[in-house]
Amino acid sequence: MKHNFGAGPCILPQEVFQEASQAILNFNDTGLSILEISHRSKEFEAVVAETERLVRELLAVPQGYSILFLQGGASMQFAMVPLNLLPEGGKAAYLDTGTWASKAIKEAKKVGDVAVVASSADANYNYIPKAYGIPVDAAYFHYTSNNTIFGTEIFETPISTAPLVCDMSSDILSRKINVADYGLIYAGAQKNMGPAGVTLVIVKDDLLGKTGRTLPTIFDYQPHIAAGSMYNTPPVFSIYVSMLNLRWLKSKGGVEVIEQENIIKARTLYDEIDRNPLFRGTAVPEDRSRMNVTFVMEDKVHEDAFLALAKERGLVGLKGHRSVGGFRASIYNALSITGVNALVDAMQEFEEKNK
Repeated sequence: MKHNFGAGPCILPQEVFQEASQAILNFNDTGLSILEISHRSKEFEAVVAETERLVRELLAVPQGYSILFLQGGASMQFAMVPLNLLPEGGKAAYLDTGTWASKAIKEAKKVGDVAVVASSADANYNYIPKAYGIPVDAAYFHYTSNNTIFGTEIFETPISTAPLVCDMSSDILSRKINVADYGLIYAGAQKNMGPAGVTLVIVKDDLLGKTGRTLPTIFDYQPHIAAGSMYNTPPVFSIYVSMLNLRWLKSKGGVEVIEQENIIKARTLYDEIDRNPLFRGTAVPEDRSRMNVTFVMEDKVHEDAFLALAKERGLVGLKGHRSVGGFRASIYNALSITGVNALVDAMQEFEEKNK
């Protein structure tokens, strides 16, 4: 049995794979594959409608917010956010907590004035900055809630008079949030929501259309809202599999239930990292991510041997990002406690062999 700790595209439940595989051959008894069905058909329109309903239900999205299924990943949102929310001559505020936050800042600077309120680059992003001020004249404040590469996560919603914009690509649907606290949330689906290819955007309607900019239509949220996420051909298969995965999450009891499971999984793994003398966590304890657990060997010489043992035990995707080194265990929603326990067992076995 394989236990997939890869950072993305994500692990998905086996039942989702099975249902999706059937739809590739024959979608809803149409005699057509989900890969070839028209995105204008009533069958696929029903898929989009259900996916939107599930997002709205699972995240308790209030009225006055639109839900979009776009393409281009978070990387396209790095540009779309300032294009749609940063007025001509205005200023946006950003928090720099890792690679993806830095990329968002770089793109926003191409659009307008950006104030970087704080950064943890001085310690290779192993912590979340705490003491910073947000300019009162900021059009919005942008932050990345979970930093996949560096293993940190922001659990407390920042206090800001400016609308909050959050990249939740790697922790969306893993814990409860209050959507009403935000002006805009975006997330690449490929961590907890579904396969790569679709990007979720949740945006407060009354923030739009106020920048004074004339945008290319494809980069303007409003035409996408008006067209129900079908301004251009949507990522049909990715939306469909996301719908199946959201059904699975709802059947488990929703975000509240999965959050408790994620707490247990993360605590189990961090406890072993802290106990085992061969391993050391890289993120400061108070900012440790529940989704991406980053750790290294106290003696780097053992790293290849541990990866070899992990591979023998069916533990895949553990090699850390080059920016951090060591190991990264991504423990997204669909990874069970069984997988975490298998990793802990391998760590303890390696300890016994190297006493």
